[in-house]
Amino acid sequence: MGKRRGHPAFAEGSEQALADGFEEDRPAGGRGRRNGRGGGRDSREREPRRTVAERLEAGEISRDDAVEKTREVVLRMLTAAQKSRRELEQSLARKGYPEDVVVQVLDRFGEVGLVDDATYAETIVRTRHSERGLARRGIAAELRRRGIDEDTAVEALEQLDPDDERAAGARLATKLITRTRSLERQVRVRRAVGSLARKGYAPGLAFELVKDALAAEGEETDDLGYAED
Repeated sequence: MGKRRGHPAFAEGSEQALADGFEEDRPAGGRGRRNGRGGGRDSREREPRRTVAERLEAGEISRDDAVEKTREVVLRMLTAAQKSRRELEQSLARKGYPEDVVVQVLDRFGEVGLVDDATYAETIVRTRHSERGLARRGIAAELRRRGIDEDTAVEALEQLDPDDERAAGARLATKLITRTRSLERQVRVRRAVGSLARKGYAPGLAFELVKDALAAEGEETDDLGYAED
């Protein structure tokens, strides 16, 4: 509306000039501009938000401020879900937090037990085995993906008894076979063995468990032979 104030015809009281002046101010597309917003040529592009590392380097915030901001974001992340130290480090690096500040904060969180890879690994082993039926190999692969070091992973996996692992695999094989009763026997075997293998069971053991599940149903299994695809 700023142009109308200085428009010569508007000063003469012409209603048509008022309308003309309004149309003159309206940008292409038919929507008026208000307070410099609306995508006109005068609107400025918003600059990317500076990371904590950039603000610290530029002297905009103190190191204590950076530590506090890092501490707050770590608390939010841990409140949402338990994570390994490596997962936290990677996430904070992507968000632009200073590496040395991250080390300081995570060291402190480790001292008070809020970041504990050993406890985290043990929790993963228990839940993946009891709730999902994963075998040792499948759980070990997940621990590696989550940044758990090998020694910690091996120690956590020791809580898995081989007999318990086999029993869990047998229960899973029974469920898989039960779901495919309408299919041909060879298809049932292939699908069940594949599902068990994806959960970390060795192919030979998976095949053995599936044969046992079929035999429990009364199926003939003596002629079945295992061959990896």
